[in-house]
Amino acid sequence: WESLEQLRGLIFDCDGVLLDSFQSNVGYYNAILAEIGMGPMSPKQAEYVHTHTVTQSLAHIAGPERVEEALSMRFKVDYNEVALPYLQPESGLYELLDWLMNQGVRMGVSTNRTTTMDRVVAYYDLGKYFFPVMTASNSRAKPSPEGVYTILDSWGYAPEEVAYIGDSDVDRKTALAADVPFWAYKNPKLKARVHVDDFWKLRRVLNEAFSGGRNPLV
Repeated sequence: WESLEQLRGLIFDCDGVLLDSFQSNVGYYNAILAEIGMGPMSPKQAEYVHTHTVTQSLAHIAGPERVEEALSMRFKVDYNEVALPYLQPESGLYELLDWLMNQGVRMGVSTNRTTTMDRVVAYYDLGKYFFPVMTASNSRAKPSPEGVYTILDSWGYAPEEVAYIGDSDVDRKTALAADVPFWAYKNPKLKARVHVDDFWKLRRVLNEAFSGGRNPLV
């Protein structure tokens, strides 16, 4: 945790970090497949769509010959009904976010979600915490570091003054490309500067570090 001494901002992935969205994603993509007469995803396909953009995911699960059909059918699927209510905020999330905001730590999001992110932010009341929110709609998809660069430019921070919290190898590669310290969330298999078991523990560790006189914002 040596990077805490200069920590001024945290950048979060969305799916699997802010929100447990696995079952929500499965329901959404299976609903699209059903619209074009295909069966549900395999477990490996479900893992793939959890970390990739909607275009990449539909190309992967529907195949190149049916991807355009699947992309058009996604507008017939009511995301608000089949997916949005089934997202689960990670335990301790709001307590951590409130603490970070009170400490003056900047928070942003870099996600491979596209058009659904605005609805997620509004539904789960996340807008007051995160700015900017970078998606695959307003920047190049991860593992491109473009979204992280935009956040750093917006804050005026150097890469070593922030950390990126993600749960996948795509996130690890994104942080590496941006030269930002990577913190792995609930994924001990990933090579990371820090492994975060849960947000309760993260808040305790950060609180101890900041209250010990190492708060770089004071």
